[in-house]
Amino acid sequence: MMLRPRDDDDQKVLQSELEISPKPQSLAWGRDKLGNYIAIVHFADRSDELRVVNTVCLDHTPKGFLEFDIKDYARTYPFRYTTADWSRLRPFILPLPLQPELRQWSDQFFAKNGSAELHALLINMTQTIRRTFRHVARHEKGVQEPVCTIAVGSGSCRDLAILMIAALRSRGIAARFVSGYVHLAERDEEIDHLVTGGNTHAWVQVFVPGPGWIDFDPSAGAVGSHNLIRVAAVQHPRDAIPLQGTWYGSASDHLAMQVAVRVKAALNDGPFVQS
Repeated sequence: MMLRPRDDDDQKVLQSELEISPKPQSLAWGRDKLGNYIAIVHFADRSDELRVVNTVCLDHTPKGFLEFDIKDYARTYPFRYTTADWSRLRPFILPLPLQPELRQWSDQFFAKNGSAELHALLINMTQTIRRTFRHVARHEKGVQEPVCTIAVGSGSCRDLAILMIAALRSRGIAARFVSGYVHLAERDEEIDHLVTGGNTHAWVQVFVPGPGWIDFDPSAGAVGSHNLIRVAAVQHPRDAIPLQGTWYGSASDHLAMQVAVRVKAALNDGPFVQS
């Protein structure tokens, strides 16, 4: 299970409660090499339903993205990451995507000599994807290839994230896939918080020398983590599946799944998330 939000500089888990029915025989928590929380659960009893309720209270302090925060050597592309950065960023760059259609699409964000101001490049790409591609619900497994997304002009949040990641990696800019929750805020005048509207969501983080990993949401054309709660940051979407495992039963058994996310942003306290 990958359900518990990450502990990063701009978000900290204050309280967390995981309710599982039927009661598991064992539950073990761990973290992978990227700092994502993982719960491993084993069951001994039979049941006709698996129910998981994850309740989390977060201290969420989103950070912005300003040009003067970028280190001088990286403000203009192309640039080289330092040796120390490159050693840990290599998995988020290589192998370089080489499809000519992807290169042709991304050419619009660069000058004829291949240069670009990094701050403007990242914001422009994020907002252009939002403006020129249709964000659609797609329930098929896996992700759509970037070349296919360009051809059809639409994709799910994970497809649009992968398009942006591939375009950046093809230019040697480190980018990773992020899965989590988005807060769709609506003010409730009767109670002292912004309420619900929450969805599972996928977006992009780019490593920018100076500020580090910065969130970009091409589905919404948004920069920064203001309405985003990170659960997993990974090299590939297959590494961020929220719930996976092995089930034993009869071929005639009915299989169905329901997912609901509730996000409540308190005015005086940290965001509350229930999934």
